Amino acid sequence: MNLRTRFRLASVGLLAMLAACASSNKMPDVPYPAFVSTGEIPEQFLAALPGIRARVYSSDMRTRTMSARVDIPRDWKGTTGGDPGKSLEIFVLAGELQFSDFKLGPGGYAYVPPGSLGFSLVSDDGAQVLYFLDEVDPSSVIRSPVILDSKLVDWHPVGQGLSERSLRDDPGSGARSWLLRIEPGAVQAWEASGVAREGYLVRGQYRHSECVAGVPVVADYPAGGYFRRPPMAFNGGPESVATTETVWFLRELEKGETQVEAGCY
Repeated sequence: MNLRTRFRLASVGLLAMLAACASSNKMPDVPYPAFVSTGEIPEQFLAALPGIRARVYSSDMRTRTMSARVDIPRDWKGTTGGDPGKSLEIFVLAGELQFSDFKLGPGGYAYVPPGSLGFSLVSDDGAQVLYFLDEVDPSSVIRSPVILDSKLVDWHPVGQGLSERSLRDDPGSGARSWLLRIEPGAVQAWEASGVAREGYLVRGQYRHSECVAGVPVVADYPAGGYFRRPPMAFNGGPESVATTETVWFLRELEKGETQVEAGCY
């Protein structure tokens, strides 16, 4: 059984996640969370972050892991906490967040490895951030925090009209987080990562194709669009196009090889 067949047979659990994000509007028929509009996810408060409202993409009460977009109110103070088996990743979308001694504005990024002591978090005027709490093996990752302003990192071409800006690339686990910039008119191949990939559209308007059982499913991602693809979920193709300059925040929790195909089969 090849990897693509395994993907087609292993989508039952991910269907529940997609249903949780669905609204009254009809969503494209994709067996994993794709074309999710963040604004349509109901807000909820997070016990771990008092006073914080969040739109949760996925969570696991057993492992206490989470992917969410959170709204931090004005005059808020808190901490990242610390957990032997949890890592925390933050990307600032709007506003300003004081992360320990560092001020993070839009494009600010921070990664806290498992077992780290809690860093203070302060926002005077409020902020909107992507917030990821993950269960990882502490022995498999570099144990140093990463705090940076992504605007100071160079873009590197990865294709015609495509460029990447690296935020984190862990040589131990292979985990990485990066920004992908897509210029209008850029052409992409049908491709799939060998590991799960998560993405959020930071800015732009983008049309994309997901290959589902050999049939392209095409729909639009507005700014704030989200997906979480399982391994070997083929996507892209000639109908995928940015109508404006588009920037994605992307992440994978382990090393994955990319496979390219000539079409959606």
